[in-house]
Parts: sequence; structure tokens; C-alpha cells
Amino acid sequence: MPQHKLFGFLLLAGVSLVAGFLALAVAVPIEPQVVAPVIGLFSPGLKLAEFVTPETGKSFAWTFGWFLRIAILTNAAFYFAIFSFFVHVADRRRSK
Repeated sequence: MPQHKLFGFLLLAGVSLVAGFLALAVAVPIEPQVVAPVIGLFSPGLKLAEFVTPETGKSFAWTFGWFLRIAILTNAAFYFAIFSFFVHVADRRRSK
């Protein structure tokens, strides 16, 4: 049984990482046309990365690399929490 839970955890983490990347890919081009709370609702990593990433002192490549890391990992954690909640609710329903 532990192998099944590990596989489920890794599968959920992979799906969350893909969803976080796709949310960022959708949010970046539409950011100028959409209000900030809507962007923050489905891609919180974008707003966090804009807030955390330093504007000066480092090269553009360094700044952009950290921007992407922060945004994608934050989105992945956000979607992992959402997907985990749905899996937990579905598992509880199935066990009843």
C-alpha cells in the first residue's frame, strides 16, 4: 500500500507542476487586459514573483530565471493544494 500512495503523491505533484506552468503561460499574455485579483486567483505565482524578484543589481537572465522558478513553483504548490483537497474529498466519498 505505501507504493500506491507514493505513486499517487508523485502523480499529483507532476500534474500540479504542469498545471502551474500552464497557468503561468496563460496569465502572462493576458495580464495587461485583466485585473490583478483575477490573475492572482488562477496564477498566484505570477503576482508573488513580481513582488519578490529584485528589479536591480543582477543580470536580466538571473532575474528572469528566478522569476520563472518562483512563479512556477508557487503555482504548482497552489494547484497541488487544490488537487489534494479534491482527491481527499473523493476518497472520503468513496469510502462511505
